[in-house]
Amino acid sequence: VFLSTNFLTPSIAMAQESEVHPNFWGHTPEEEYYTSQGVRNTKSHFETPNGKIFTQSFFPLNLQPHQVKATVFMTHGYGSDTGWLFQKICINFATWGYAVFAADLLGHGRSDGLQCYLGDMDKIAATSLSFFLHVRNSHPYKNLPAFLFGESMGGLATLLMYFKSEPDTWTGLMFSAPLFVIPEDMKPSRVHLFMYGLLFGLADTWAAMPDNKMVGKAIRDPEKLKVIASNPRRYTGPPRVGTMRELLRVTQYVQDNFSKVTTPFFTAHGTSDGVTCPSSSKLLYEKGSSEDKTLKLYDGM
Repeated sequence: VFLSTNFLTPSIAMAQESEVHPNFWGHTPEEEYYTSQGVRNTKSHFETPNGKIFTQSFFPLNLQPHQVKATVFMTHGYGSDTGWLFQKICINFATWGYAVFAADLLGHGRSDGLQCYLGDMDKIAATSLSFFLHVRNSHPYKNLPAFLFGESMGGLATLLMYFKSEPDTWTGLMFSAPLFVIPEDMKPSRVHLFMYGLLFGLADTWAAMPDNKMVGKAIRDPEKLKVIASNPRRYTGPPRVGTMRELLRVTQYVQDNFSKVTTPFFTAHGTSDGVTCPSSSKLLYEKGSSEDKTLKLYDGM
């Protein structure tokens, strides 16, 4: 989800300033909250050649690792992280009997990197993938089914991870409103990108691209928006030049390679999503070569 303080209404902005919570659920201590949800949570940093990434795991409270149904490896969206509202999805999967692992993408949350700079999506995807594979191939998980899950821009990173993986590494793929197609009114001006490109990369990290009120087109629930806006680690600036350049490149790349998806997948999308085109999920469903594939569209969402 793209998030900018420019979109916030005065009431939400004021609430954000006056209500500072350590977590999205409020002031309840973490261990107490997780226990109340029926899960165990661990946090750590994972060292990679590209920098440290922040990781979390979620386990069913009443199961040992070897007793879980499968493993799920989850990736959040643009400007977000695993430590705020996104972890609610992780918690849900854990309560259903899965071992869940999530990582903040480089440049997001508590991972290394310039905040919200996605100038090399291949490197960013490979960095998270290195952690996921480390867990995937470790005891007691190496013989369990393993799924990749990606939300919004995290869906784009997830599909890149799939393409970078050996065949049969993953049992299945799951996508929630994946960003495979950028709506026309959200695409950055090619003239702007060309002009910035004349600076020989010096402008690549500049936060200088229009944000087009993206969050307002993706989230209509004011209460949910308020919770998202209260995330102290969210990115609130305009998109960076290199980020938009790379998103244009990688979305075109995955569109050209949908036919290479052979693993079973599930993808869900709201038909009124104004940030991640519903055509993202439709095209994957139509062009993906998987024999076992599911598309779920939610009208008006």
